[in-house]
Amino acid sequence: MSLPDGFLDDLRTRLSIADVVGRKVMWDARKTNAGKGDYWAPCPFHQEKTASFHVDDRKGFYYCFGCHAKGDALGFVRETENLGFMEAVKLLASEAGMPVPASDPRAAEREAKRNTLVDVMEAAVQHYKLNLKTAAATETRAYLEQRGLTSEIIEHFEIGFAPNSNTLSEHLKSKGFEEAKIIEAGLSIKSDRGGAPYDRFRGRIIFPIRDQRGRAIAFGGRAIDPDARAKYLNSPETPLFDKGRSLYNFGPARAAAGKAGALVVAEGYMDVIALHQAGFTHAVAPLGTAITPEQLQLMWRAHPEPVITLDGDTAGLRAAMRLIDVALPLIEPGKSLRFAIMPEGLDPDDLIKSAGAPAMQALLDAARPMVDLLWQRETEGQVFDSPERKALLDKTLRMLLGKITDPSIKSHYGQEIKNRRQSLFYPQQSRKSGFTPWRKNAPLAPLPDTKNSLLASANTGPEAEARVRESAILLGCLHHPELAEKLESRLDRLPYLCPDLRQIGHALLAALPLKEGEGFNDLLSRRFGFDVAEKLLSIRQVASNPHLRANADKSLAERALSADIDRQFAIVGIIEETSDARIEIDSDPDEGLTWRLEQAREAKYIVEREAFSDSEDSGDESHLSQKLQDYLDGKL
Repeated sequence: MSLPDGFLDDLRTRLSIADVVGRKVMWDARKTNAGKGDYWAPCPFHQEKTASFHVDDRKGFYYCFGCHAKGDALGFVRETENLGFMEAVKLLASEAGMPVPASDPRAAEREAKRNTLVDVMEAAVQHYKLNLKTAAATETRAYLEQRGLTSEIIEHFEIGFAPNSNTLSEHLKSKGFEEAKIIEAGLSIKSDRGGAPYDRFRGRIIFPIRDQRGRAIAFGGRAIDPDARAKYLNSPETPLFDKGRSLYNFGPARAAAGKAGALVVAEGYMDVIALHQAGFTHAVAPLGTAITPEQLQLMWRAHPEPVITLDGDTAGLRAAMRLIDVALPLIEPGKSLRFAIMPEGLDPDDLIKSAGAPAMQALLDAARPMVDLLWQRETEGQVFDSPERKALLDKTLRMLLGKITDPSIKSHYGQEIKNRRQSLFYPQQSRKSGFTPWRKNAPLAPLPDTKNSLLASANTGPEAEARVRESAILLGCLHHPELAEKLESRLDRLPYLCPDLRQIGHALLAALPLKEGEGFNDLLSRRFGFDVAEKLLSIRQVASNPHLRANADKSLAERALSADIDRQFAIVGIIEETSDARIEIDSDPDEGLTWRLEQAREAKYIVEREAFSDSEDSGDESHLSQKLQDYLDGKL
């Protein structure tokens, strides 16, 4: 079966070879540097104990220094799964979310044509470069010199010149290229009046655009005449060029991003060139359009958190705000964007010339997270002095958070937005939530009263219920360390109401991953000076739960543990909402608030007694949260 032009290139672009290979190997933690796309493991193709199998995720290839096996993601799947070519293509395409096109008997013919177009483009690159050295390009060379471009930079980026004539078409035809190919490559345009075709790029500085494989696929042209109708002109879309899936300077920048540990995204060619000349060789630019989802995926292949640099004018800020809507559905843990907004009226080239590379680096270092710009966009310049305006902001923010597909990211965004909303609406009120966020490297000195306060609470009431639930979660983790590792991301966000149990929970997270032969209880007991499990088991309701015991069935233990974690999130959320309502009573009394508090109390009862009973779906936090939200929406 023949595949359409570019299908395999798109497939390789959308896949991470590290993800594909990672299903078959165990990465060597000492040699692997995931941030740079550099992975090492024992070779899956021959028996060995050392990690001589190397995967370069940025270039998309693997190589074993022992048995010399090499290839790409497609080849790896074929070798390890014993699949045919098309079977491997279908498997990887399904993972990438790409439908495999129907059989096309003319695909081979088009691929040959595509290769011919590459030859046409390469000949054009060389012609434009030679033109820059002619007398006709005197003004252009003076302009480039005035912009501060050195001869080395001009040669590196293969900058050329297109005179105001049809010299390119004539040159290519003299090399044996057909006029139809020159037009198909986007280098020449048919006249609407029936005359001879003419060169697309005339009277312009030429910037070749290459794909990840280094092939010339398009050109960008900057007008020399200040009165030209278009300052910048790009190649049209061709069998080689899809501007929404391409980035200027992506191939070299991807390699440089691995060494720099960063990727900078500028607005245009000259910004990228100026950044490169100042030492920021890890810079790319979109090609005259707003950044697309496909371009975001390309950027994330080079670095998990690209820095978007935009001009500090109104247009630059608008572009940043639009990009937020594109990125929100795509962000994942460790995969996001940061924004470095230039001083008003300056672009990266201007800033580097006026203040030097250190000023540019300082701006990049101070890049703001995406949530900052999201909040700025929705609140800047607005006054929230009425319930209606506040409600409209809440509705807009809920809609935006709904675009986020990753539940962990959505939770953290929701909490951040909630904190900012609190500060905006009630700046004089201090929150007293009863728990603090867990930080991986935070000091873990136990509270002085940890041992004694573990049971020092009332036997009834919300505090006692929280203590039973939190103790049950901790005991389940102590007896089943593998479940603690599996649920680590949720435990990391778990809000505690009992400060002493929070200390144990933090210490438990700090101990992950456990070394072989080491137990949670032994480790934590040494830290706190008492037998932690024994104290937790002193609570009758905890001790009587058969799913928390060390010999409990793993699946049942996981289900029970997940259910308790879900309840904790839900009930603490209700407590927080009730607290918010009380703050409103103190700061902006409303006769409806008493009724709202009654509804919150009823919702808490529903959560504890009915909606969150031990049913089949009780372990699904998103289901439980939706159930609660549906209830509250109906009531409030």
